[in-house]
Order: sequence, then structure tokens, then C-alpha cells
Amino acid sequence: MARLSVNLNKIALLRNSRRTGVPDIARFARIALDSGAEGLTVHPRPDERHIRGSDVTLIADLMRPVRPAKEFNIEGYPEDRLLAILRAVRPEQCTLVPDAPDAFTSEEGWKLDNRQTSLAVPFIAHAKALGCRVILFVDPDPAVIPKIRPSGADGVEIYTGSYAAAFREGSHAAWLRAIGDTARAAADAGLVVNAGHDLNLHNIPPLMDAVPFLAEASIGHELTADALEMGFGPAVAAYAKALRIG
Repeated sequence: MARLSVNLNKIALLRNSRRTGVPDIARFARIALDSGAEGLTVHPRPDERHIRGSDVTLIADLMRPVRPAKEFNIEGYPEDRLLAILRAVRPEQCTLVPDAPDAFTSEEGWKLDNRQTSLAVPFIAHAKALGCRVILFVDPDPAVIPKIRPSGADGVEIYTGSYAAAFREGSHAAWLRAIGDTARAAADAGLVVNAGHDLNLHNIPPLMDAVPFLAEASIGHELTADALEMGFGPAVAAYAKALRIG
């Protein structure tokens, strides 16, 4: 049984295409929480092309009555700006990605070579001092797992984008095995195991069969696309159910 953390980036992206404030990010955050989401995720990039700094504060305030039972997860690149955001709102979870702040989207995990380790380790210590659980975004590769615990991080979010792309072609078995192997290595190391990127109602069940101990999936793009047909609340409920039963 995995928690669903609804990523609100795409709602913000749509809102930012006009100056009307529509759709209202607070309204959709409430709908997500009322429809079965057990957390909310945002990725406040420096260019604010979707989530803005003001959104982070708004969502933190909105969630205050339900936290920490329902968690706030903030994604980002380890830099001073992100640390200031964490210090201001104290989210339950911080998911660190290694991509440059201007990247199109996060599609590559931490390798924790010497350069990345020198970048990540001090930031992880600062974030944990603020009370955040720190998760590192990683590729589906068990070889990186022995480097996670020494970094000070509490867990991993396994990148599922390659699995999702292969699933559309019916050739996903190898990627699913890699995800399962990485997840088991992480669990054996005592790490939290999350997953995310392009997960949907079709590819979640095999993932849950392979990783029944998955703690959380952060889902935004595919859920928002389904919501165009199903409605946002029903889409959130359907994704939460899929993660509960596989």
C-alpha cells in the first residue's frame, strides 16, 4: 500500500498561461486532499514556470490542519534558494533532484560521484536539521544504493519514466526488474522507497506487484491528463485506489 502524493505542477503550469489565477491552485490542492491524496508535491523551479514561491507558502498554510498525517513534499535542486524555502515552510519531505534548475523535467537520478556527493551531502545535513525527511531521486540501478545511506539521505525515489515509456510499447519487463531490484536493495539498506515519473492507472498495478512495499508515489502529469476526462477529484481517487491495491 503506497501513499499518493499529488504533484500540483501541471495545475500551476495551466494557471500561468493566463493572468486570471485560473485554475486556483488552492482549490485543486483541497480537492486532492479531500479525494484521497495523502500528500502534495511541488517543484518550485527558479524560473517559476509552474509552481511559484507564493504557491509553496499558500499550500503549506492550507495543509497545516492535516499535517503531518498528510505530508508536504518539496522537490528541487540542492541550492540556497531551495534551502530557504525548506526553512520557511518545514515540509515533511524534501526530494532532491540532480538536474540543473532550468532542466525541462527531472529524468536522471543521482550517481553520487565525487562532485555530486560534495553538493548533496552538506545540503542533506541542513535539510535534516530542519526536520525534513530527505529523499534522493535515483535511476532504477541497484549499484547506486550503497551510496545513499553514507550521504545521510533517508530514502530514494526511483525514476519510473523509462519503465513507463517501455510499458507503452509492451517491452517493460527489464525496466520493471531493474526497479524491483533497486527497491529491494534500498529496503534491505533500511531506506524509504518512493517512485515517480509518468506513472498512470495502467502501469501502476505491475509496479505495485513488483514493489509491494513502495512507500509513496508522486504523480502529477498523467493524473492531470486523466482528470481532463474523469474530473480532478475522481482521478485522484482512482490513483489513490490503484496504489492501495496494485
